[in-house]
Amino acid sequence: MQSMKRLFQVATVLALVLSQTPANAQQPPAISSSPGAAVANTTGNAAPGAPAVRPSDLSNPASGGIPVGTVITMQNWQHYQQFMSDGLVALFAGTYFWKMPADVAMEVGPTVVNPLPKNYQEATEKYAGQVQVIELPDGGLTLANYRGGLPFPNPAEPHKAWKILANVWYRYIPHLSYISNASGCTVNSTGNIDCSTGNVVYRQLSFNTDPGVAGDPPDADGRFYTQWFMILEPEQDRYTASLTIAYNDLTRQQDLYAFIPSLRRSQPISAAARCGQTSGMDINQDDYRSGFNSNLTQFNVDYIGQKKVLALILAKMPNSKFPEGYDMPLGWPEPSWGKWQVRDVDVISAVKLPAQGKGYCYGKRVMYVDQPDSAPLWEELYDPDGKLWKIGGLFLHTVDVPNVGPVDTSGSLLYEFWDIQNKHASIIADPTDNSHPFYVNEQVPRDYRDITRYSTPSGLNMIMR
Repeated sequence: MQSMKRLFQVATVLALVLSQTPANAQQPPAISSSPGAAVANTTGNAAPGAPAVRPSDLSNPASGGIPVGTVITMQNWQHYQQFMSDGLVALFAGTYFWKMPADVAMEVGPTVVNPLPKNYQEATEKYAGQVQVIELPDGGLTLANYRGGLPFPNPAEPHKAWKILANVWYRYIPHLSYISNASGCTVNSTGNIDCSTGNVVYRQLSFNTDPGVAGDPPDADGRFYTQWFMILEPEQDRYTASLTIAYNDLTRQQDLYAFIPSLRRSQPISAAARCGQTSGMDINQDDYRSGFNSNLTQFNVDYIGQKKVLALILAKMPNSKFPEGYDMPLGWPEPSWGKWQVRDVDVISAVKLPAQGKGYCYGKRVMYVDQPDSAPLWEELYDPDGKLWKIGGLFLHTVDVPNVGPVDTSGSLLYEFWDIQNKHASIIADPTDNSHPFYVNEQVPRDYRDITRYSTPSGLNMIMR
């Protein structure tokens, strides 16, 4: 049993790199779940060396309302808080243990919206009109007639918020990727750091739109995608691996398998472990896949509204391994990582249905979903008592996908989740730094294209052979 417990803790550490239960401590007050409750002024002091922000500057904005070249600091952040998620406002305000470093400097650049891949757009135009929302007996929702592309290019009532969540689930991601040396690091309240690294293989098996890849009919076994992970370091955990299988039937629970090196075989992991602590990380099974890996048929989703928020979309990964090159102790992005953009987002709030909510770790998940890419950019996670638990930032990495073009939802990104109740944080980089390659589609080395080895439970048993 101890071996199995250790397996789950270790194997799932890397599941979140693609991609808790709160302590019995005094709980901090919750922040508002209504984004932009505090509307910022449009004038005020700029950062040293940056031009002052004047009303005339905002008459011709180059980045969604903030002049390009503006540097946001601890001295002027309140003038721009209307462009921040509630969690980001809390970090700047110093409301909790985790707070912005005094030297924070966020330079605003132009907003760059890369078009969705041509084939994905064509699938959207061809099939979106056929997609239907089906009401389930327990009050949940599912889809019928989805064939590829974005299911709801113009989500509207009824069920607008749930349709946006469905778009998150089916957003464009390259059909095959291999992340070498992905990393997951934790930081506690005393500054102690613990890191693991490993390899990740992601494969989409149904509804593909990449050139030269069969997208129809769907996978014969009903699989939507698979994620394979194997630990490289620390050495004592090497070869520990896991496989997640998600299905086209949205009502079907994901399957999770793990390979135990000492037993030299794989075995299934209970789906009830989705809220389990993953080797001290602040991200659980439902947070994988760039911010949402849960069963969307089990949620009631409310629409909070539209908003413009600052987001960091990386042109390249950081040049060094954590904590070098990060603004500590928060682990915040350094200015060298790139310039911030103002993005249009839909803000939604997802709560488990009463029939599904018993024992579930989160009381609510607030997501700031990028309108162009249908990708979460920020999240706030609340505990079952309605108190803010975690603040999440998802910093996407734009990758030039062969025969497709630049894609923000590449599967490569940085996750940063700050547990404000337990004074703990997790920083996950896919891959570890700019020196490790991220392979996509035909770039993936031939050994990692083997479907049996990297997309089936039996393939886990081929490890160490």
